[in-house]
Amino acid sequence: MSSAVPDEPCARGQELDEVLAQIRPDIARLLEGVLDGQTLSSEGGLRLAMTHGSELYALALTADEIRRRQVGEVVTYVVNRNINFTNVCIKRCTFCAFSREFRQEDGYFLSLEEIARRTQEAWELGATEVCVQAGLPPGLDSRFYIELCRVIRRAVPRIHIHAFSPEEILYGSRQSGIPVPQFLLALKEAGLDTLPGTSAEILDDEIRNMISRGRISTSQWIDVVTAAHALGISTSATMMYGHVEQPIHWIRHMALLRDIQNATGGFTEFVPLSLVYREAPIYRDRLVRGIRQGATGGEVVKVHALARLMLGATFNNIQSSWVKEGPTLAQYLLTAGANDLGGTLINESISASAGAPYGEFMRPGALRRLIRGLGRVPAQRSTTYRLLRVCDGPDDNTDPLDSVDDPEARFSSYRRLIALPAFRHQKGHCERPKGARQSQRS
Repeated sequence: MSSAVPDEPCARGQELDEVLAQIRPDIARLLEGVLDGQTLSSEGGLRLAMTHGSELYALALTADEIRRRQVGEVVTYVVNRNINFTNVCIKRCTFCAFSREFRQEDGYFLSLEEIARRTQEAWELGATEVCVQAGLPPGLDSRFYIELCRVIRRAVPRIHIHAFSPEEILYGSRQSGIPVPQFLLALKEAGLDTLPGTSAEILDDEIRNMISRGRISTSQWIDVVTAAHALGISTSATMMYGHVEQPIHWIRHMALLRDIQNATGGFTEFVPLSLVYREAPIYRDRLVRGIRQGATGGEVVKVHALARLMLGATFNNIQSSWVKEGPTLAQYLLTAGANDLGGTLINESISASAGAPYGEFMRPGALRRLIRGLGRVPAQRSTTYRLLRVCDGPDDNTDPLDSVDDPEARFSSYRRLIALPAFRHQKGHCERPKGARQSQRS
């Protein structure tokens, strides 16, 4: 897997033509059809999902060419902070190493004051977004999510609130007795800007029942995101793979997202997420027959390339996740269809809890270096992909986050957080959020 700087577009095009001439004609015809502007069918996508060797290389080259045509040579990133305010959850998804029962000693719950403090700190260090997601704690106050948005909006009026998975939206709707559309509207009025399209896993109920029985269903996930889109609330879209699914499930998932996007236009990006298996109960305890050790490197490349071809012109933005794949593979994926490196994160708890070894924070300067290493142009973006700063000159800019000497001392870490008595989960956290304890640096 090479990470060499790509050649100029004409040279890449010549290489692609040569590779297409050397592979099976039926695969070449599928790729040539996409290059000619044809929509890739599910049947064609499945055939491409079975490629290996030179055919997989041709798939990646084709995806890179489509990426170049759609979005050019700019690679984006966002300066953001994750706030996973609690790991206490009523669900028992077998792939999740993050969730805890409320009685467990390492269950935590951040107060509203602490969430506001973390938001303010992130803003002062140059962040434009907070990404707020968490477990589903029992007995959650019916107005908690709405109050949380208000607290963040009061603390930093101009920060983008990217918050609450469709699973959390459904839970909040049920706890409050407010139908999903009206609940989303109340959140929007309280300050919510966009939703992360997580809790998607694989949008196939047979697979969902194997890895997350009792979790939000495929139809419920669709209902939440389409209701959000109808209210002008954009969402991302994700897919978690590398567990018990097969390539046919990738293709069906992508085709479903494409159909939704054609109808609503509400997705901002697609983020493939390979399973971090090390501490996941499904793998650690062998809870499901056939569980894999996450996705292989070849599968990761294949999924990102397929996403560019299957989603086509409906999704301009395909993200590669450095926290899931590591910086080196995430960088390579920028030559296989991806055009975004995600965010700085600052406090990434969910992958860290599952054993991901790549850290919880990436400095903006480090993201720019990865992008420049491919001869591409870094650009800081907003959550909705508005370009805020194109770094097409010498990288002599230093962001405030680049100057943080000891990130763990400044921002804490997941392992330190779950050991702190100050944020130990208590029943009253969920029932009376306005009475949460005072802010304290973790």
